Amino acid sequence: MSNRSGPSGRLYVVATPIGNLGDLSPRAAQVLRSVQAVAAEDTRRTLRLYAHLGSPAPVLLSLPAFDERGRIEGVLERLGAGDDVALCTDAGTPGVSDPGAALVAAAWEAGVPVISVPGPSAALAALAASGFPADRFVFAGFLPRKGGGRAEALAWLARAGATAVLYEAGNRAADTLLDLQGALGDRPALVARELTKLHEELLRGPLSALSAALQGRAEVRGEVTLVVGPPAPGAAAVEERAVEPLEEELRRRLLAGEPPSALAREVARARRLRRSDVYDSIRRLKG
Repeated sequence: MSNRSGPSGRLYVVATPIGNLGDLSPRAAQVLRSVQAVAAEDTRRTLRLYAHLGSPAPVLLSLPAFDERGRIEGVLERLGAGDDVALCTDAGTPGVSDPGAALVAAAWEAGVPVISVPGPSAALAALAASGFPADRFVFAGFLPRKGGGRAEALAWLARAGATAVLYEAGNRAADTLLDLQGALGDRPALVARELTKLHEELLRGPLSALSAALQGRAEVRGEVTLVVGPPAPGAAAVEERAVEPLEEELRRRLLAGEPPSALAREVARARRLRRSDVYDSIRRLKG
């Protein structure tokens, strides 16, 4: 609900191309030409977008991911003065594994009208190309790099029992595919690399085959979107019962008196996780 109490500019949440500039919608182009300011994740990327439009850029307000909350007030001041502001990230939809959500929430709190201008999204583009059921899916963004947080995120995906979409850097994609196989089983999956760009590549197959294919390369460049299909029909309920949450299993077995080192080794082998990640979870529980 808006608590708007006086004149204000409007905040446009504008999705921008994830690679191919031809994907910028006519509506998004019109908004970018009409606003008085742009809150940009990287002003240099936004300047290139305006060069593509052949239009002079308005005032550019830097809103980097590492300091989004610290710069929100300056954007709100512009909006409060009556300026329309477009929110743009480097690529795709703001707030979806990109900065922007904090600014949008603050705009709502300040009574600023928020207008969504939909467009490109790597998650939805890959999901549409996968052929996996999309009537129910989970989006996990970037998994934690390591430790108990990563193990818990993988266990959560396994319990969801649905198509899963996540992001990963090219040089870590093969390891993530292997971890997904260990947690979810050898489900069918899609690797979508450099979507809409010159070197776009889509690979589809079992998680094990995709991991082996990427491991066999000297280097995997670019941004990767992973789509993992749901469990086979009739297997979802069995899989959900079989996967006890990692921390619950560790807590139960620690209380039973099992040595932490041996416990980490056995659980890591059974769940096909890194022993160091499991041991980090044990240390956190004991602490």
